[in-house]
Amino acid sequence: MSDFFQNGVITTIPKLGNRSVENMEEELYKLSKRRNMILLLPALYSEFKTDAMKNIIAELENIEYLYRIVLGLDGANKEEFESVKNLLSSLPVKVDVIWNDGPRITQLKNELKNAGFKSTDIRGKGLNVWMMMGYILSDHNAYAIALHDCDIVNYTREIPARLFYPIVHPGFDFEFNKGYYARVSQRVHGRATRLFYTPLLKSLERVFGKSRYLDYMGSFRYALSGEFAFIRSLARGIRISPTWGLEVSTLSEVYHNTSKKRICQSEIMETYEHKHQDLGSEAGGGVSQMTKEIAETIFRIMSQSGVTFSNAKFNALLTTYYEESQRAIAQYSVISEVNGLYYDRQKELEAILEFTNSLKAANDGFNKDPMGVPLLSAWTAVRSVLPNFSYKYNEAVRMDNE
Repeated sequence: MSDFFQNGVITTIPKLGNRSVENMEEELYKLSKRRNMILLLPALYSEFKTDAMKNIIAELENIEYLYRIVLGLDGANKEEFESVKNLLSSLPVKVDVIWNDGPRITQLKNELKNAGFKSTDIRGKGLNVWMMMGYILSDHNAYAIALHDCDIVNYTREIPARLFYPIVHPGFDFEFNKGYYARVSQRVHGRATRLFYTPLLKSLERVFGKSRYLDYMGSFRYALSGEFAFIRSLARGIRISPTWGLEVSTLSEVYHNTSKKRICQSEIMETYEHKHQDLGSEAGGGVSQMTKEIAETIFRIMSQSGVTFSNAKFNALLTTYYEESQRAIAQYSVISEVNGLYYDRQKELEAILEFTNSLKAANDGFNKDPMGVPLLSAWTAVRSVLPNFSYKYNEAVRMDNE
């Protein structure tokens, strides 16, 4: 059983007691009569060949409170797109599949690019999520939107239930809910969070001083998780990062667009298992590329608030990070030993060395280009420039799905 101690600036909702998912779904079904809930699923076609996706579809077949499901499909040809549509036709809810590689959607993305909107040609999860949001935001009947990844090995339908519940319950006043969970099997996982993100935030606070932004970002138990939910009115003004900085930039956008009192985080499952990323290197991708882009995102957001990253300050940050990460290794070594988990200290040290290189690469990238890769614009901006775009987008998806 998880703890219920509130030690951050946002409300934390852990799993306590023995409430069943069926009981929660029964209440969500009643609430769905007034507040429509939409589930967004960013997916690669290759994921439909995995047991994880088969299990996700099987679980979704038992959910009755959803208003719609939107699946953004990457890496699929015409035949593969048609097979995904047929596979999802068994779900008891309207499902729209956005064929991101199809000619109609490709033409619309080119129109956005020609109109001056940046980063619409950077393929990846960020663009996929952005395209799904743009599609569903044109539905004025939508109220709440939740999103989760499609590589969750031990997925259960409790995940969307716990994402939606806090933001659709009429007795609460939350606009954004971030999912969190433990990453543990026979060993502790989540290197990017344990050994990079959290030590980096602590180091930034020690070098640059306390700030409301760092307090906020440090309040999330799993800031890099891919599961979250928010209401439609908040989603309209959110910009999305097309890089690995997606989760960090989304939290930062929420920070600037609503009150902390209207933000919460929920424990959506006890343990979470998905496909693990290779450590890789900054040039070769993997977790190293992810941490580089996360650091760049944080640097740019802080600089927008007037923080100056001089060489002397960065050198202090680098040495402080190394100290904080070493302390993290000692902590997780104890946790593993007490709980009888396998712990490879040498592998952890190697990860820290790679993350230190990522931090250096992030500083170089930030100094060369302080603006960095532009965020994908809020959909309110798209509509102000291209008033008819939503209509054409809806028609394209409709024709693809017929």
